[in-house]
Amino acid sequence: MKDSQICPCGSQKTYERCCGRYHAGEPAPTPEALMRSRFSAFVQNRADYLTATWHSSTRPKALDLTDSPDWVGLSILASDAIGDQGHVHFRAYYRAGNQWRFLEERSTFVRESERWFYVSGETQDESIKPARNDSCLCGSGRKFKRCCG
Repeated sequence: MKDSQICPCGSQKTYERCCGRYHAGEPAPTPEALMRSRFSAFVQNRADYLTATWHSSTRPKALDLTDSPDWVGLSILASDAIGDQGHVHFRAYYRAGNQWRFLEERSTFVRESERWFYVSGETQDESIKPARNDSCLCGSGRKFKRCCG
């Protein structure tokens, strides 16, 4: 991904000014920033970053992204941080063949040694049928029919 491209996380910032700096090693300052950077890592198949930002108590031994879906957009529904605990409620949109779906999750984060880590999440996965005149799921701001439809 070129640093001047819009970040996959939906922030409307360039990748370099958004998730790119966290992927390069800068600690994400909030649970929401970490969640956005993890979504971008899923888009880019960056298993190394996902593993590094996953808390050791729940981190899988191996992370295979071979069958990862075609992630297209992220919506943050709520986020908070109190002390060293944080939560993010989000929807991540993806394509599965010719069907649109979303993964909704309420995630838990913890901060250790000034770094946030993903701990776990309660998920639900559902199909969605965007109408032609709805805003596109990818976050472009265009109508679905003119963008990804």
